[in-house]
Amino acid sequence: MSNNNQPIRIAIAGLGFGESVHIPAALSNKNIELVGLWHHRPERLEEACIKHNLFAYKTWSHLLNDPTIDGIIIATPPEPRFELALEAIKAKKHLLLEKPTCLNTNEVMELQRNALKRNLKIAVDYEYRAVPIFMQAKRLINEKKLDEPYFVKLDWLMSSRANPDRPWNWYSDETLGGGVLGALGTHAFDMIHWLIGPTYSLNAINSTSIKERTCPLSKKAKTVTSEDVSISQLQIKSINNNLIPGQVNLSAVTKNSKGFSLEIYCKNGTLILSSENQKDYVHGFGLWFSNKGDILKNIQPDSDLAFSKIWTDGRIAPVARIQNWWGQSIKDNTPIIPGLVEGLASQKVCDKVKESNSIGIKIEIN
Repeated sequence: MSNNNQPIRIAIAGLGFGESVHIPAALSNKNIELVGLWHHRPERLEEACIKHNLFAYKTWSHLLNDPTIDGIIIATPPEPRFELALEAIKAKKHLLLEKPTCLNTNEVMELQRNALKRNLKIAVDYEYRAVPIFMQAKRLINEKKLDEPYFVKLDWLMSSRANPDRPWNWYSDETLGGGVLGALGTHAFDMIHWLIGPTYSLNAINSTSIKERTCPLSKKAKTVTSEDVSISQLQIKSINNNLIPGQVNLSAVTKNSKGFSLEIYCKNGTLILSSENQKDYVHGFGLWFSNKGDILKNIQPDSDLAFSKIWTDGRIAPVARIQNWWGQSIKDNTPIIPGLVEGLASQKVCDKVKESNSIGIKIEIN
């Protein structure tokens, strides 16, 4: 990169979330210049490049060997993400990875080792850290408006997979990174680590409620191996090294459910973040706070946390903010948060949830 005042030249790999969210976010970003796209299906790639007036990288190696590209956003499904990211890191590209970062802890650690050797900035799209109402909650905690929690409870009860007629896809296969842990758990555990502290131990139960779905290719029933419900009891290590009890309930198959609710109960007050809007994880969120026995009061984000631009799709603004932090960290050669450190911490918990479910005992997080 020749000039610190010039935007970071990037490309996007993946055209699901990549096209609906990352492309409009990147096109709005002064720190980033979106140059081109890559997708494994040529016809899908050509369609998107024509629509958005972007260059088509017909092969992954073509993109990696372009010396004018500083960074790549990898927004593919989870299964190929590790190999793509490792190859990109070896080609000295900065990365912004969708979550789950990888399929397991060992893969995240391998990316971390290779990125550190090359001084690359690898961001992870934990976009709730960039949502104003969540940033306001973090500010209240940082300003000591709350004592150390007695109890933390996070319910994330969604209906995205509740329809049994929804066809089988990669989400239905645990080996491909499917399941509610990858979709919601990675965010949920990162939120707890960010707002409260790291997970010390856990005990978990996972289940698959809809055990078969129709394969769109064969038109036959295919077994679902990924979990669609996950319940975890946690011990969270506080800033004072005390162990705080917590509970995380995740579901993708709960019809007419209450959506998202994070409740933090302390000696001197209560903080609740919640939303019943299952279509949009930014619009519809509210923050309530009670201090020293007062009734819960609705809290609005401080003006400096507001987005400079909003879209109909609430996902775009926080993703644009994460992209901007990533671009700035590349320009300034400063650490990126959230990055692989945060991705590794969340992935460790997801892995241990699966292990605890399989062996039926409480597990400590190393």
